[in-house]
Amino acid sequence: MNAALHASLTAAPTTPGFVRMFAPGKLTLGLFFPIAAYEGDMPSLEGQTTLAAAADEGGFAALWTRDVPLRDPSFGDLGQVLDPWVWMTYMLPYVKQAALATGSLILPLRHPVHTAKAAASLDLLSGGRLVTGVASGDRPVEFPAFGVDLSTRGERFRETFAYLETLLGESFPRIHSSLGALVGADLVPKPGHGRMPIGVTGGSQQSPDWIAANADFWLTYPRAPQVQAQIAGDWRAAVERAGAAFQKPVAQSLYIDLAADPDEPPRPIHLGFRLGRNRLIELLRMFSQMGVNHVAFVLKFSRRPVAEVLDELTREVVPLFPAHRSASHCPS
Repeated sequence: MNAALHASLTAAPTTPGFVRMFAPGKLTLGLFFPIAAYEGDMPSLEGQTTLAAAADEGGFAALWTRDVPLRDPSFGDLGQVLDPWVWMTYMLPYVKQAALATGSLILPLRHPVHTAKAAASLDLLSGGRLVTGVASGDRPVEFPAFGVDLSTRGERFRETFAYLETLLGESFPRIHSSLGALVGADLVPKPGHGRMPIGVTGGSQQSPDWIAANADFWLTYPRAPQVQAQIAGDWRAAVERAGAAFQKPVAQSLYIDLAADPDEPPRPIHLGFRLGRNRLIELLRMFSQMGVNHVAFVLKFSRRPVAEVLDELTREVVPLFPAHRSASHCPS
């Protein structure tokens, strides 16, 4: 790694997408695609552009996309079904302000040259609003189809992560890796809005200290508030041990079934809660006090019409946790 790239990696990213989502001591809100309630693993994508535009205009900081290459019937959720790069590009005319975040790209199943090419292209097309979350993968059935040994995914994740950062950050780098050798050629385009932020999801077969040293943010899973408080504290300690030059943010997903009664108390559901909006606001304030910087809602289990829930969230909840403004935000 050259000196210029090393220096850039120690500073907080300044892309419009990252700045919109993250600021020390503040909480913003996001929404996972599909913006839909559905049974089973296969959602309908009808009306997604209309709902995405409403979420964008309603002030959500980010809209999140998942990477699910193959259907595993035992897993229970295919996300937005379509390829994440195609999906995010298709959404650009409808999502004009919010960050487009991946939660998360499965690095061991993607070659870093293809990933870097797609990421840099979307960075330019979106005006710097791409925020890239990456992971090692948790669906074992997918790995044999790609000829990848599941037991090596942790090592392959680290190697792909390093290859990806070098491709995006250096001009004509010299790379010698088990994933390939790059000499005398360069990736085009390069990111056009400063260093592209890359965050890690869950453990990704890595130690907390490795993640804190290498990731720009951490995406974790929802847990009981008292457990999440401990996890957020452990993350801050790991970031401090890593000697990071900035307070690296933590984000989490949260499944919600928003009740019509705004004061209905929380009741656990899979990876989240059924609750009224006032109880949701209390929960979000609690997360913010714990040090969580971004919460991305998943509406899969909503009993009410999703458009109705989205309208209530944008009117009553999102304004209390507004997206941050970026002076450099200039979507193409």
